[in-house]
Amino acid sequence: MAEQSLMYKGKPLARKGNDIYYGDPDAPYVIYLQVLTSEKQNDVDVATRVQVMLLSTDVSLSLKDRIVRVSEKNSLYSALDIGFVWLERALKG
Repeated sequence: MAEQSLMYKGKPLARKGNDIYYGDPDAPYVIYLQVLTSEKQNDVDVATRVQVMLLSTDVSLSLKDRIVRVSEKNSLYSALDIGFVWLERALKG
């Protein structure tokens, strides 16, 4: 049986520690989320500061040149929400 990946609004999510990638790595752009701070709420770690970046997947560019947009949000949901909008617009445009 094939392993199912985590999805959000039809696009894959991949997480390792505090780093989360959202989108198809074969597409021209992905979203990179980094949990900067979190706090315990009912014995669960909840992100309280998340950096969100729209990144080009063009590996011929330097990392600095691959960063298209950057923002910081106060929750993982807010970061995913703005990341989804940025990614949709970038992939259409």
